[in-house]
Amino acid sequence: MLIDRWLSTNLSTGFEFGHAAWLRYDDGSSPFIAPFVKDALHELLRHALDRLRRDGALDAPDPAFVVERTRSREHGDFACNAAMLLAGKARKNPRELAHALVAALPKNQLVERIEVAGPGFINFFLTDAAWQAEIKRVLHEGGRYGHSHAGAGRVVGVEFVSANPTGPLHVGHARAAAIGDTLARLLSATGWKVFREFYYNDAGAQIHNLALSVQARIRGIDPDDPRWPADGYRGDYIRDVARDYLDGTTVEAGGDRVTAGKDPDDLDAIRRFAVTWLRREQDEDLRAFGVAFDVYFLESSLYTDAKVQQVVDRIAAQGHSYEADGALWLRATEFGDDKDRVMRKSDGTFTYFVPDVAYHLSKWERGYKRAITELGADHHGSLARVRAGLQALDIGIPKDWPEYVLHQMVTVMKGGEEVKISKRAGSYVTLRDLIDMAGLDATRYFLIARKSDSQLVFDIDLARSQTNDNPVYYIQYAHARVCSVQRQMHERSIVFEQHAALSHLDRLHGAHARAVMAEVSRFPEIVEASADNREPHLLAQYLRDLAGAFHVWYNAEQFLVDDEAVRNARVALAYATRQVLANGLELLGVNAPETM
Repeated sequence: MLIDRWLSTNLSTGFEFGHAAWLRYDDGSSPFIAPFVKDALHELLRHALDRLRRDGALDAPDPAFVVERTRSREHGDFACNAAMLLAGKARKNPRELAHALVAALPKNQLVERIEVAGPGFINFFLTDAAWQAEIKRVLHEGGRYGHSHAGAGRVVGVEFVSANPTGPLHVGHARAAAIGDTLARLLSATGWKVFREFYYNDAGAQIHNLALSVQARIRGIDPDDPRWPADGYRGDYIRDVARDYLDGTTVEAGGDRVTAGKDPDDLDAIRRFAVTWLRREQDEDLRAFGVAFDVYFLESSLYTDAKVQQVVDRIAAQGHSYEADGALWLRATEFGDDKDRVMRKSDGTFTYFVPDVAYHLSKWERGYKRAITELGADHHGSLARVRAGLQALDIGIPKDWPEYVLHQMVTVMKGGEEVKISKRAGSYVTLRDLIDMAGLDATRYFLIARKSDSQLVFDIDLARSQTNDNPVYYIQYAHARVCSVQRQMHERSIVFEQHAALSHLDRLHGAHARAVMAEVSRFPEIVEASADNREPHLLAQYLRDLAGAFHVWYNAEQFLVDDEAVRNARVALAYATRQVLANGLELLGVNAPETM
């Protein structure tokens, strides 16, 4: 088994610049094109395992081994645990098996040297050419670098924000919007057909309280008046809704168009107008945040179309419910919940999780074979009962469907003190407040930067600062620095020929340049991991790491030197870094400025 060629450098062959590996075997099989270095190592190891089996030195199937980057290069660039996983079934010492695997690896230009370490880890030290190939690929693929076809065009629905239309969006909704939108972008970049969905909770007691609050304002009653509704909404926006209702204003949101009826006694008309008015305001806030949706779904439609009752009837028909104490119960314990749950109360009304079951059933029926729901952590208790209700329908919905992403609270700090109050909202900081105080880019980045299930402190002063301590500034400044190099080249009439520069990448020497190349090559893996694990914070953290490696290199070496080959090589790497930064910031919904 031989590898004829590792880098594809001839476009006429049909293979593109920058593919991490082109492997051709002496058994006549078709060339294998690995999109990333990591996958090329996987392929080399699989062929080593095959060779050991053909030679009679191994009688065991391939284990589910992993190839992962090491934390320190003194242990190699990548490490593999294949020998340790295989040793038990193969009845061999793991270190001896690791050495046998190393000896069976095909010849290649990918790996410079290999070490067997510890109990049997295989540590790979890559050649300079391996990193250089990835830089070629970045420059060739441009804005598509990091994208893949892992999703294969399959449909996924991502539901997020889903705020009650009772007031402006608060910081919790803002975090949900940043996480959900970034996750949707990541899934799209990895080949999924993504539908962004917003679920309006426009039914129930909170909507009734909204209508009562607006009606009170219409009648001249303010929140300090004893006649104010006990659970009424106190923000200044209620006064704005009341004013527009009395003026006969027409509002439109999500295709619904409502003209105010002006009648202060028509509570139903007030409700319809207030809900549409607030939906419009929430939509405007989300557009200002760079977030758009493909589907808007109204909770009220589940009742008008009798979908909630149909779900209850279907569960009963499958024998998964029973009556007790005048209520109808779901046998939720049959499906992993810690106790059975009431579906219909003794007064005939449904408990709040039943419409959630009906809503998610609609997603399944609309073809969302994968569905992701982003919620605040306070909804954690409802997850098991919703899944139990879906299982009780007996229609083939998987046990882990839908997938959930939960976010924790956000604390906003300014001047060393917590910010709690917004005059417009009445009692909380709004999404608009954050954008006005910190700016769009910082708001999006800061809300994504930490794992969603961890609490987040949003420091307004840090977000506004122009220092290296501000991760948004630090990343954007790296991008702007490369753009500055490009402007300097134009001012000096220095011509950069990319095709020629690619042949000079071997002039990139030193640990700093190598560190940048290694970070650049991580980008596709980070995009895939962020999408697969539903963890967009991984991308935010990666971009800071890449910016850090670039800044160190930029400060250590001059780019526009007299030696044309060295200059071209360094500029090519700088351009590749800028491209990856731009691609990553685009996935976060953050701008990549050319000047700062």
